[in-house]
Amino acid sequence: MISIKKTRHKIKLFALVFITSLYSASTYAQQGPMFSQYMFNMLNINPAYAGNRAVNNVTLVYRNQWIGFDGHPQTAMLSWDKRKQESNAGYGVQIYNDQLGLMSTTGLQGFYSYRLPFDNHSTLTMGLSGGVMNYNDNFSGMNLWDGGDPAAVSSSLWLPTVGLGGLFFMDEWYVGLSIPSLLRSAPGSRLDIGEYKGPFRTNYQYFLTGGYIFMLSRDWLLKPSTLLKYSSESGLQIDINMNAWYENKYGIGFSYRTGNAIVGMLECQLTPQFRLGLAYDYITSKLGLQNYGAAELLLRYEFDTGKGIGIGSPRYY
Repeated sequence: MISIKKTRHKIKLFALVFITSLYSASTYAQQGPMFSQYMFNMLNINPAYAGNRAVNNVTLVYRNQWIGFDGHPQTAMLSWDKRKQESNAGYGVQIYNDQLGLMSTTGLQGFYSYRLPFDNHSTLTMGLSGGVMNYNDNFSGMNLWDGGDPAAVSSSLWLPTVGLGGLFFMDEWYVGLSIPSLLRSAPGSRLDIGEYKGPFRTNYQYFLTGGYIFMLSRDWLLKPSTLLKYSSESGLQIDINMNAWYENKYGIGFSYRTGNAIVGMLECQLTPQFRLGLAYDYITSKLGLQNYGAAELLLRYEFDTGKGIGIGSPRYY
């Protein structure tokens, strides 16, 4: 355990960095990749989860959205994070590619987290992330009715990314708050109609997550959870999730995303090291009439599960 004096010093230091970043005049944000199975790999939305599982693990997620829609989004993400069981510091790396029609976004991020354990078995974890993002549009590949359009050219732009987050938890529950993309910027679209307002759009995003694990019996676990996401452009969106686990090997769940989708999920711990996850989104908005929903695949491999965490722990969040 750590002293109260050291704990207060670290919290004040983190709060200073957090507030300074919030009010920085140069901060812009865009929506980063989002997955339906985020509750099993929350590194993407909160850097405080780096090393939270106390094992050396690699996770791959692939999402195919709006299936059947021409130029539909496709997103792939590969992440690694680690924390030694006896250490309070966690580390991680993530690379992703988000493709939408002729536009693509590729990003590389590094993560650092630090844990502050307390005497009542609760833990506060604070995290930072930083990296780069490449925004690329290939409008020169468009098939135009009239050739020679000056807007039909390709462009590429490199931009920095910074994120902050906090996580407070015990064995049975957790609460997380994060702003994963403080400095991530998005160029204004050439296809925007109306007065040009500059090269950047501001779209701050705030994530609030929480969940609880109920031990129904020796074999069954029930985990309700929620995610509240707010952005300056799209407003508030809420995910309500329910996942049940049998013998710590088989999971089934569903999510309701307000105004957007109903999600079904299947999880299987194939071996102590290897997990498989599948999800399907049924789109409930009007856009759902034009496509067949979204499919998602999650693969995770843990290299040192024998030294990791147990039942009723951050393995489920």
